[in-house]
Amino acid sequence: MKKLKIKKIAIIASICFFAVIGIILVCHILVVNNAKNRTYDSIEDIPQKEIGLLLGTSPITPHGARNFYFENRIKAAAELYHAGKIKKILASGGDYTMTEKHGCDEPTAMRDSLVAYGVPDTCIIEHWQGWRTINSIEAVKELYNFDNITIISQKYHNERALYQADHLGVTAIGYNAEPSPIRRNRIKNTIREYLARVKLFIDLM
Repeated sequence: MKKLKIKKIAIIASICFFAVIGIILVCHILVVNNAKNRTYDSIEDIPQKEIGLLLGTSPITPHGARNFYFENRIKAAAELYHAGKIKKILASGGDYTMTEKHGCDEPTAMRDSLVAYGVPDTCIIEHWQGWRTINSIEAVKELYNFDNITIISQKYHNERALYQADHLGVTAIGYNAEPSPIRRNRIKNTIREYLARVKLFIDLM
């Protein structure tokens, strides 16, 4: 009886495990397919839009290290602006200066970095309620009344943001910033993104 009980538990555990893996893969595939041919790596190929939504992150990681994801998003946004592919940049993030050890005011940091890359201060709009991607996209339509934008972040993030934009009635494409050159950071973010895509569908429901 004991062996039979252990076998049943093992079967149930296996079913639950594969069900979870199946859900993660389905969510991933839906997001990838939805973004097909809607994210761009080349500045020459991407269509022109009025507004670029720069999704926020901190210039410093939670451990106090240099954040290449931040730097590469800034470079991508400045590149779009100087190529005439966008006319204004909505820098959306949160202010974590009072809540995290290495927290910063993300919109201000993005603005200062963009200005350092030659983007005029008058062409940058700062939004401080972009704590999550979905908050940033909601603000595009509900707060600023924009409905046709270029989302600027890394490819994995753009794909998820495009799904949210579709759900919220915002027409969008994505411009892919380079990921971190540090391999362990790329692996960590890839794993986290699989889980974020499951949470995406929970949020939308």
